[in-house]
Amino acid sequence: MTATASAPAPQAESEPPRSRAAVDWLKGQYALYILVVLLVIASLTSDAFLSRTNITNLLLQMSIIGVVVMAQLIVVLTGGIDISVGSALGLAAVLCAGIFNGDSVVLALFVALVVGGLVGAVNGWLVSFRGLEPFIVTLGMLALARGLVYAYGEGIPIQPGAARAFADIGQATLLGVPVLALIWIGVVLLVTFLLYRTVWGRRVYAIGSNVEAARSSGIPVRSTLWSVYILAGLLVGLGGFMFICRFASGTALAGNLLELEAIAAVVIGGARLSGGYGKVFGAVVGTVIFQVIANLLSLLNVSTFLQDAFRGALILVAVALATVQFSRRRKTPAPVTT
Repeated sequence: MTATASAPAPQAESEPPRSRAAVDWLKGQYALYILVVLLVIASLTSDAFLSRTNITNLLLQMSIIGVVVMAQLIVVLTGGIDISVGSALGLAAVLCAGIFNGDSVVLALFVALVVGGLVGAVNGWLVSFRGLEPFIVTLGMLALARGLVYAYGEGIPIQPGAARAFADIGQATLLGVPVLALIWIGVVLLVTFLLYRTVWGRRVYAIGSNVEAARSSGIPVRSTLWSVYILAGLLVGLGGFMFICRFASGTALAGNLLELEAIAAVVIGGARLSGGYGKVFGAVVGTVIFQVIANLLSLLNVSTFLQDAFRGALILVAVALATVQFSRRRKTPAPVTT
C-alpha cells in the first residue's frame, strides 16, 4: 500500500501578490502625486519655501485645519456632511477665550471641548434620532454658531486674560516640531486607531456603505451616528482651542469658510461623499495639498482674491478626479474565484 503525497493547494486567484497590491495602491494615489508635483514646483519657484521658518509656519497652518479635516472625515464616512465645523470652531474659540476671562489654559481647553461637543451632540441627535438630513441640520447650525460668535464678541477680537500662556503653547516646539502640529499628529493617530482597530470604526464604514444592511446586521446605527458627530464636535472644539493658542485672540471670522477646505481636503484625499469609503492617509495628504498651495501663493505675493480662485479650482479638480476614480472602481469586474 503506497501513500500518495497530496499536491499543495493552489492559491486563490483573487489573492494578488504583494507587488501587485502595491501597484494597485499606487494607481489610486492621485492626491499623493499632486502633492509631490506641488512640492517640486514650490521648491523651484520660491527660495523661501524650504526654509526652516517657512516649514514651521506651514506646519502651524496645517495643524488647525488638519484637526477639522479629521472631524469631517469621520462624518463623511457615514454618508453625512458637516458644514458647521468652521462656525463651531469659531464659537469654541471665542468662548474659551472669553468665558472666565480666559485666565486658565486648562479651563479654556475644557470650555472649548464642551462647546464643540455640545454642537456635535445637537447635530448628531437631529441626524440620528430625528432622521433629518445632515446638510440641512449643519447648515442651520452654521448660521446659529456664526450668529452667536458675532453676538458674543460684537465684532471685536476677544483676547484671553492668559494670552501670554496661550501664545507660549502656540509658539512652543518639541525637537523642532511645533506643539500644535504634534497635537494634530496625535489626533490623526487617534482617528486611525478608532477607524481601523476598533469595532466602532467597522460600524462607521458599514453605516456609510449601506445603512439598512448595517441595521439588519444588528449595528446600533443611531447611537453610532450620534457618537460620530459628538467626536467630530470634540475635535472641532480642540481646533478652536488651538486657534486661540496660535493667534492669542478670538475673532468674529475665526474658522470662517473652514468647512469648505475641510470638505475639499477629504474629497481630494479620495473619500466618497456618499459614505463608506475614505482613508485617513488620503485626508492628511489633502490637507497638506491645500496648505502648500496657500503657503506658496502667499510667498509669491498672489492676491488673496486669486488665492480663493485657486482653492475653488482645486476643489473642482478634486471632485472631478474623485468621480473618475469611483467610476473606474464600479466598472472594474470582481475577480472570479474557482
